[in-house]
Amino acid sequence: MPLCFGNEYPAYYYAVPPDEREQRIEYGGSWCYVDEEHFFHRGRLTIPIIDYHEDLVFNVWTTISEDNFCLRMDLWEDPNRINQEPYFGWMQTDVPTYGKTISLKTIAIEQELGLIPEIKMIEENHPLTLDQENGITFEKATAIVNEIMKIQHGKS
Repeated sequence: MPLCFGNEYPAYYYAVPPDEREQRIEYGGSWCYVDEEHFFHRGRLTIPIIDYHEDLVFNVWTTISEDNFCLRMDLWEDPNRINQEPYFGWMQTDVPTYGKTISLKTIAIEQELGLIPEIKMIEENHPLTLDQENGITFEKATAIVNEIMKIQHGKS
């Protein structure tokens, strides 16, 4: 059963007309900016599965301020980046089965070199925040994965 899902681009990417994307968007796989004023980065949102040896993982996008974006780029190959304060951002990915998650509050926590930041939900009382904080059962994880697979295969 797959336990890792993700989106290739932040939601805002799709707000730019396809014929303008090449001129307006800079994309680097785990970072992206639009019109040199909207900055995004990819991170790893982990939901612990309390009765299983793996976790449910979503590679998601969040906003990041221009200053923090520049700082992240400067620190990209610096092993001391793990000492950085977390970066605040707004979710830019709809996490399947959790309803609308765009614009929920998050923080991005730098990881060691070679890893994208860990995304921690800080939106109070949202089901995604609660599941990340408390963990979910393997049964719930299976239900989420089954729902995602239905969506991906156009059977919803």
